[in-house]
Amino acid sequence: QLILTIGKAKTFDKVLPPAYLGAFDAEKIAFIPYNDIQEIFYQNDFNWNVAPSNYESKEFKIIYDKVTSILEQNTLLYFYGKDDKELNKFIEINFVVGKFGITKTRIDKNNFIVIYNKWLQTVKPTIAVNWDLVKKVGIIDADFYLADLLSIENKTLKEKLFVLLEREYYELDRKIDEWGMFNSRKITFKDNLKAHTQFWNKYERPPKEEYWDYIINRRDLLVPQDVRERKGSFFTPQIWVELSQKYLTDVLGEDWQDEYYIWDCAAGTGNLLTGLTNKFNIWASTLDKQDVDVMHDRIKNGANLLEEHVFQFDFLNDDFTKLPKELQNIINSPEKRKKLVIYINPPYAEIAGNKLGVNLNRIHDKYADILEVANRELYAQFLIRIYFEIQDCIIAEFSKLKALTGSNFKKYRKFFLGELIKCFIVPANTFDNVTGSFPIGFKIWKTSIKVEFTEINADVFSKEGKLIGTHGFHSYAKSEYFSKWVNSFKDKSNFNIGWLEGVTRNDFQSQNGIIILNKKEQIAVPRGIYITLSNFLQSSICFAVRKCISATWLNDRDQFLYPNEGWQNDKEFQNDCLTYTLFTNNIQSKAGTNHWIPFTEYEVDAKEKFESNFMSKFIKGKLKIEKNADLMNESTVITSEKLVFSPEAKAVFEAGLALWKYYHQAIKNIPAWTGLTANVNASLYDIREYFQERNVSGKMNTKSNDEVYMKLIAELRKSLNILAQKIEPKVYEYGFLKG
Repeated sequence: QLILTIGKAKTFDKVLPPAYLGAFDAEKIAFIPYNDIQEIFYQNDFNWNVAPSNYESKEFKIIYDKVTSILEQNTLLYFYGKDDKELNKFIEINFVVGKFGITKTRIDKNNFIVIYNKWLQTVKPTIAVNWDLVKKVGIIDADFYLADLLSIENKTLKEKLFVLLEREYYELDRKIDEWGMFNSRKITFKDNLKAHTQFWNKYERPPKEEYWDYIINRRDLLVPQDVRERKGSFFTPQIWVELSQKYLTDVLGEDWQDEYYIWDCAAGTGNLLTGLTNKFNIWASTLDKQDVDVMHDRIKNGANLLEEHVFQFDFLNDDFTKLPKELQNIINSPEKRKKLVIYINPPYAEIAGNKLGVNLNRIHDKYADILEVANRELYAQFLIRIYFEIQDCIIAEFSKLKALTGSNFKKYRKFFLGELIKCFIVPANTFDNVTGSFPIGFKIWKTSIKVEFTEINADVFSKEGKLIGTHGFHSYAKSEYFSKWVNSFKDKSNFNIGWLEGVTRNDFQSQNGIIILNKKEQIAVPRGIYITLSNFLQSSICFAVRKCISATWLNDRDQFLYPNEGWQNDKEFQNDCLTYTLFTNNIQSKAGTNHWIPFTEYEVDAKEKFESNFMSKFIKGKLKIEKNADLMNESTVITSEKLVFSPEAKAVFEAGLALWKYYHQAIKNIPAWTGLTANVNASLYDIREYFQERNVSGKMNTKSNDEVYMKLIAELRKSLNILAQKIEPKVYEYGFLKG
């Protein structure tokens, strides 16, 4: 239609042509270079006076036949939404006065993954292949993408890739058959390359040759997450590779590479070995044959490895008789084994959810009695086989800290006896495969020294590689856990003032789940205790010590423990914890009676009496409640004495009182026409909800338009932070945490 419209107006005879023609609908826009269709306007004996909208005219069909193949080959197609950034960039670069020719998006080492994700949506569905079948032989969709990416005019330039693009089809499984003839498998397209062509029209390929090796070596970034976790195809960041080799030098000496043998038995593409100098002493094995081929290709391009020392090996299933003879000789020699360094970043896959069965293998079955629950973790299986079957070697490994601190590894630590000589830890999310906030440690073990791990002070590095301090890690072998202390003051009283959720879990990972609510039924799957008259103080201490220290990547694996008796005589500590708990809980009056108001009606100038004065009476020493102690209906009288607060706790009360008074002043003035009712029993949560309100999705807003409220809540939070810092040292002093 557009071409007929231009031809009818004969603008091509009167004005300079544009760089592009464009057409759009509600979901996409397409461009084509004007010079690709320019000659159509100069046809002889063509009637341009037909209506462009008449699809049935002879002229429309002539134009359609002429431009169809041009459009399929040369159109630059962008979808609104998913291609917005690329569309804006295309317009910015190409719609410039005086500019001729197309400037396409160049591909480099920074954007090749983003473009791969777009390729998955557009091109992959049009490739006529059974993805489940090719995946079984180690070929993944990324291999087809690399064939496309490293090509000119649809012909792949790198012969060493697993898949090659040959104009109109892909070629794989290339080999010489038993007749001495070359054979291969061909895979075609379902749409005659239409989507493939339109997709690659937008990008300049291949990338600069200086990026080729990097992109091929980083094939691991394109491997699906489930495959990467199972095979351990993780790329250890170069910053940590270099640091680990420095630590090995510090421990084993300047000449360690000449004096020791090195085997990476979970090598992936071999990047952990980058920087090592003595290739005659290095071996690398991996489950994935494609990774072996990548390493062999790297060797041809200068990687410091021997081709015969790089091989395919399934460490969790294969027998050591499949190893190269020279490596077998080292493993079979008691003296040489002491000079063997197993240097690895093993896979971190753990059985869970959709990963059922990921941990099943020969080692899983062989060491099931020792590993027990730890058998869920692939890296534990690697370490236990190394320990028992390559005895007295040096193990230098990157892994999570569960093996040192986790309760599921208690039995494992009884059998895995070795001296942990040195350890540094880094944020896990500096690794390509990890998004979580927890530490990954590099640990050097001397397994010839048979000692059970108890503790180590590890060096801590920031994500930039800066040494920022040390942190202690403990096995907790002789410790009782926090959950046992919590269970010691469980109470089945019928008079409950709240529900303490999440405290039966012992580590920092569960911090967000620790809350105080009105009742158990507010949680879908509750795991906590009732807060009653007899355990109210312990529950407040329990909540405060768990919440006053923020969970970070560094303390993620630290375990909360059964405390010593010191806290029982420290009234100031107890009252600090109570104060912190009063002003940080999640009690809501709509869920039940609010027993947690720390002030009287007179102090906040309330318009009506509160449903419960339990808390203010307890604080002022005026509490006297009779309750049934047991099934024999004997009565117990619970009383309280006036609490004395530290200056830091008093500051919290003062800030809280100002906030409560402001709220009660505000609800006195609610206009009748709003239909809103004044909630005199409001908790801190209710007050926040009143001023901050909720958004369209039902979530409480983070801010309020009321400037006075924002100032008051900020002052309360500031005083709570000061109080938390005061409580923190006592958490360690009384043994809730180890330093």
